[in-house]
Amino acid sequence: MMTANKLHSYTCKDLAQMARNEGVTGWHAMRKDELIEALIKTARRSRRTGGDPAAKGERGREVIEGSRSEKLNREESVRQAGKISAKRRQAQKQLDLIHQKMAKAKDLSCAAGDQNDEASGDRLVMLVRDPYWLHAHWEIAPSGVQRAKSSLGQFWHAAHPVLRVLQVDESGATLSRREIRIHGGVSNWYIDVADPPCQFRAEVGYAVEGGDFYCLARSNTVTTPAPGSADMVDTNWSDVAEKADQIYAMSGGYSHGGVSIELQELLEERLRRRLGRPSQTRYGHAVDPSRGSEMELALDAELVVYGSSDPHSHVTVMGEPVAVGDDGSFVVKMHLPDRRQVIPVVASSADGVQQRTVILGVERNTKELDPRYRDVATS
Repeated sequence: MMTANKLHSYTCKDLAQMARNEGVTGWHAMRKDELIEALIKTARRSRRTGGDPAAKGERGREVIEGSRSEKLNREESVRQAGKISAKRRQAQKQLDLIHQKMAKAKDLSCAAGDQNDEASGDRLVMLVRDPYWLHAHWEIAPSGVQRAKSSLGQFWHAAHPVLRVLQVDESGATLSRREIRIHGGVSNWYIDVADPPCQFRAEVGYAVEGGDFYCLARSNTVTTPAPGSADMVDTNWSDVAEKADQIYAMSGGYSHGGVSIELQELLEERLRRRLGRPSQTRYGHAVDPSRGSEMELALDAELVVYGSSDPHSHVTVMGEPVAVGDDGSFVVKMHLPDRRQVIPVVASSADGVQQRTVILGVERNTKELDPRYRDVATS
């Protein structure tokens, strides 16, 4: 039964829809009270004429419910579309972040900071730490990376930055020993090497599949010292300033092939002083013999004896036992007097059955030359 109280529970829009379905004339211009009154009159006429107002009312409600359901479906579709769009934006943001990280890892100029592109250029410097370790330092300008990108073209996306270590033989020919994958954000690398003494140099650039390599910079050639050599730099690189001249010499600074400009520039920039032979870098007034003071120079020497045997053997040098490492190596440092001497090195097996002896003959002959004086030069 359609009553006034029940009709009041509907909105004006719902009542208008019901009035249209019932065929009420002028329903679109009626207010809510007028729509209720017209619907009640229509229901009464339907009862008098034998119609089924309940069925008609039910159809009206179905239309209203259908309209509401359609509206809810549209709203839900909008919400779902918004969620999908938000997820896509988040996924794209993460993808962009991954691309940025990959680009930064590939960019070797990232470690250059605010250095001037044209002033710094592209350079790679090799330093010797000890017989088994080298230190590579590079500075790559953004323009260098851009040149590599342009040259590699479609292969750039698969290229990765590498540090190539090359061994140099006596004829000057090079043999590739290894490729070290590096990344942007760093400008130096420690490299472990073997077979001292040996010559090495390095190249930094981009490698692609198939073995192709685009070189950005080549280093100076360095020579690792023999194990136990007095040229070893046993301390950490924190004392580079103190060991600068020694490192410069070990890394080819005074080689017959000429001074490594990149190495000299790098160390001079870090130390803020010139490097080279004293006659070239430390000009000053010569000593005047009339002053009555002589420059003193005292000299002494040590001998480093090293070798290898069975890890479980007993080794003596000049009758004194020395420690043998897990790999069978041993090293001993001893005073080298100014004369000839014979040094027996004896290795005995752990069970005492076998014994081997090597005799080392060395001679030190020290001569002191007359002092020389340089003419006083005025500048």
